[in-house]
Amino acid sequence: MRGTADLAVDFGSSTIRVTTRGKGVTLDIPSAIATRPGPKGPEVVAVGKQARRMLGRTGADIKVVRPVRGGVVVDFPMAEALLRYALKSAGARTLRRPRVMVAVPSGTTEVERRAIQEVVRAAGARDVLLVSTSMAAAIGAGIPVNEPSASLVVDVGGGRTDVGIVSLGGLVVRRGLQTAGAAFDAALVGWVRRNHNLLIGDATAEALKWRVGAAAQLAEVRTMRVRGRDLPTGAPREVDVDSHDTAEALHDPVTHIRTIVLDALREAPPEVAGDIHDRGLVLCGGGAALAALDRVLSDATHLPVLAPEFPEQCVINGAAALLDDPVLLERVAHVQ
Repeated sequence: MRGTADLAVDFGSSTIRVTTRGKGVTLDIPSAIATRPGPKGPEVVAVGKQARRMLGRTGADIKVVRPVRGGVVVDFPMAEALLRYALKSAGARTLRRPRVMVAVPSGTTEVERRAIQEVVRAAGARDVLLVSTSMAAAIGAGIPVNEPSASLVVDVGGGRTDVGIVSLGGLVVRRGLQTAGAAFDAALVGWVRRNHNLLIGDATAEALKWRVGAAAQLAEVRTMRVRGRDLPTGAPREVDVDSHDTAEALHDPVTHIRTIVLDALREAPPEVAGDIHDRGLVLCGGGAALAALDRVLSDATHLPVLAPEFPEQCVINGAAALLDDPVLLERVAHVQ
């Protein structure tokens, strides 16, 4: 039967998660892999958390790669190596060439979908089923996707934001944008550089985003001291950055997300507008944790914004539910 699978994968730009049928989430690690040159090509020296800790701290002989960006494979050999490790660590070694379901961004091209399938097969899968991240996120958020009532789902991931209007097991509207968590980090790096002549690393920018980052001004100002390299002198230096600063820094990427959500609503058929008005907007993905993002989207759409308890887990939780429901999986697989 086509609508069955042994494992499901959410292979994101920042995190790779694997869930196994009957066991739940069995792996959750950063999508990073470190290699060094070897006699037969690159040799893997670290994956996941250990590889991420090496970012910006390695010599010229070690290269740290994030093989997926915006839901698209950008480094096939490293994506295969990372996925092979992930599948084995998640328990696939006990299965002989498992069937694997992969959540992919809505609106990806046929070439991009084929690349994902080829990577997963090269990593050891027998067959590959594709499900849209919007559909998986909706299921993981507890939305009854088979009902005729429509729901608006916004998934702000590490490298991409997906917006989908889900109804009757399909996507009525889908929109995608390669602006999400990584774009927030880049915006913070740029702001600190422009305003303080200080270069900070990606890890520092990510910490800044979660500790004092804000999509809009906050009533209670938060402050964080960041360290970096003084650009004129090259010497180490530190400065204080507060949530007012980060709201200014993140204005452009937040505006892009706001715009794509409004575009999706404008594209929606009139019949579903009432459903969305009643149900509100469901905000998923790791980026949903950015302070005041829910307020920005609520103000823009005039809709209540609902965030699940663990928004970063929505896609993989939805994938886990599909593994346990082959009838629904049969219906939604390949919905793009």
